Amino acid sequence: MLRKDGTLWLNIADTYCSTGNKGCYADPKNPKGRTGQRIARNSRVIGCKQKDLIGIPWLLAFSLREQGWYLRSDIIWQKQNPMPESCKDRPTRCYEHIFLLSKEKKYYYDAAAIAEPLAPTTAERYRRARSTNSKYTQEIPGQGKVQGLNRPRDGGYYDDALMPTTRNKRDVWLINTVPYKGAHFAAFPPKLAETCILAGCPKGGIVIDPFFGSGTTGFAAKSLDRHYIGIELNAEYCALARARIGGAGLSSS
Repeated sequence: MLRKDGTLWLNIADTYCSTGNKGCYADPKNPKGRTGQRIARNSRVIGCKQKDLIGIPWLLAFSLREQGWYLRSDIIWQKQNPMPESCKDRPTRCYEHIFLLSKEKKYYYDAAAIAEPLAPTTAERYRRARSTNSKYTQEIPGQGKVQGLNRPRDGGYYDDALMPTTRNKRDVWLINTVPYKGAHFAAFPPKLAETCILAGCPKGGIVIDPFFGSGTTGFAAKSLDRHYIGIELNAEYCALARARIGGAGLSSS
């Protein structure tokens, strides 16, 4: 379904290897489970010891690369308000991986749409000339002696219009989680989806989410004038998405 110049933005959680004891668990907000059944639990993984971090995101990313995908970036989604954990022998997790993958070497990517503003110190450096000559210096308050042409340009005209005001977006994104009252515990913040959509899909394009859940991706796509296709097995989650987005373009089939 993905166009040749399309991109895949992949987010999947990691977990730890346990004893492998069998049992059952379910979504605490949906006791019947995502597809209406309780899920068998057996988290023993061949090659992993008890308490090992499995590395699911990277295992999946490497597998996709072996299948021909281009693994272009490992983005860190950092959260200042992560879920608390009861562990006492390791740090609390406060980030997740988002992998940017493409089918082709060249693909659609709008870097300008998600560019970051320049830091004030960077903007100040752009206003200075460059020289390796240390013969002449000028005392600058708070900066000491500035050599040669590195001192501020004296009066006159300076073309601020030519100075860049943004920089390429970095691969650590600080995006906090936001409350969601619906019965879906894994809803991610709209800003996260918006960032991926702005970079990876032009206006009027189509965004596909095969794990639609409560419809965050569709909500973000609609707000950015993109079309969307959402795929979800759980009818209750479809109802949440329909209410959240307003029913436009949603089908119960």
